[in-house]
Amino acid sequence: MLRCPDIPSLSVFRNAVYSVVQAIPKGRVMSYGQIAELVDAPSHARLVGHVLSGAPAIYPCHRVVNSVGRTVPGWPEQRSLLEKEGVEFKANGHVDMKKYRWLPDF
Repeated sequence: MLRCPDIPSLSVFRNAVYSVVQAIPKGRVMSYGQIAELVDAPSHARLVGHVLSGAPAIYPCHRVVNSVGRTVPGWPEQRSLLEKEGVEFKANGHVDMKKYRWLPDF
């Protein structure tokens, strides 16, 4: 089990991450770091990724990319899922974060 002394409860952290991911609208993306900041754990972007790697399929985890718009290595379906939602990719294969990054109001 992972231990992070500055996160009082991993289950609370997991639920907070899931709540943010569930709110990402179709055709938009967020980065792991954005989510970490929104759940008051700005230094835990990697932990966000770890949580999402085991998330149930009901969550739109395909809408989460790294800070430069790179998709998850070894998950080719992520790109096609995003493209089905209208997300475009740059020539380098990354999501255009300037255009598709979601900046929530909460």
